[in-house]
Amino acid sequence: MNLEGIRNKKARFVIGLMSGTSCDGVDAVLVRIKGTGPGLAMKLIAHQTFPYKDDLRHRLLAEHMSAKDVCLLNFELGELMAEASLVMMDIADDNQVEPDFVAVHGHTVGHYPPGSGSERIGTMQVGESAVIAHQTRLPVISDFRVRDMAAGGQGAPLVPYADWLLFRREDRNIVCLNIGGIANITVVTPKFEDILAFDTGPGNIAIDGTVRLLSRGALAFDENGEAASRGKVIDEFLEYLLSDSYFSKEPPKSTGRERFGLDPYLRDALASRREHPYEDLIATVTQATAQSISDAYKNYVTPKYDVTHIIVSGGGAMNNTLMSKINKAIPDVKIYISDRIGISYDAREAIAFAILGNETICGTPANVPQATGAAEAVVLGKITPP
Repeated sequence: MNLEGIRNKKARFVIGLMSGTSCDGVDAVLVRIKGTGPGLAMKLIAHQTFPYKDDLRHRLLAEHMSAKDVCLLNFELGELMAEASLVMMDIADDNQVEPDFVAVHGHTVGHYPPGSGSERIGTMQVGESAVIAHQTRLPVISDFRVRDMAAGGQGAPLVPYADWLLFRREDRNIVCLNIGGIANITVVTPKFEDILAFDTGPGNIAIDGTVRLLSRGALAFDENGEAASRGKVIDEFLEYLLSDSYFSKEPPKSTGRERFGLDPYLRDALASRREHPYEDLIATVTQATAQSISDAYKNYVTPKYDVTHIIVSGGGAMNNTLMSKINKAIPDVKIYISDRIGISYDAREAIAFAILGNETICGTPANVPQATGAAEAVVLGKITPP
């Protein structure tokens, strides 16, 4: 494995892989990257999503996993991510380029950062890098969160570094809002040291979980927000959903399905409100998601930053009702989906981890200490040789 040779190349071709908490599938990108640090330049060559089969999705969404479950999922996802990588390698061949390495975030099965309610901390992503490396014969960069947590940080969010490289402008502040399973905000400022980023709370995870539970698994999500658009918000339920102490916690902060998944956040609350129509329950959970995002923006962003516009990515960008509620709550700022500037709404995070992998190869620190709470800037990720 000639890492120095890869590092010294004028341009590196990278496969980036991402599996989010929504459990839709593996998002894969092929990108060209030149440079490192503030001068880095990225070009997206190809993007493809590899959906999970229902059986795997259900196992990934299980609230409780045994050690055996985690071990088996680690290798099963490694196989799927290797298959996705091989498809992207074929696409690279069609474009007459040769990938230099794979960068993979993996699928988070547990995330317990500082301040999450336990004295002990830990995080784990599955999708075995050795399997990917063996099948692709490429170096694989993985496990990005752990080094930031070792330095005292939250281990999340990690995309702000890439957001700053991709979206920064010299004369304005821009907000990048990603609505995946968990929603997160990055305030992209002209100066790196002024970046603010944090998880706002639930994104699709609460809405999808409610749909799955109430439909008894017949539906996986509220397509286009149609059910929510027909429902009426239940005020007392909305108040309950927004009473979680996470929402009033000051950044830096991060969260996950351990707090906002179906069992800890919704199951009992929905069971005690069975008398309400399906559409009203979906409408209320959607309203809570939108309001948690807009409240976070108003409480932690607007007091410190003048923002010109908000760029939205993630699966939630396709929920018309959710987007309408966010637009209504934040009427004074232009809000648009990242596709408008050439980055597909479902490719942004895979691109981000391709960039983070590039920085690992180059030995460039890529966390944002003021966003994660880490004591220092550190090089993220582990390298598995081919």
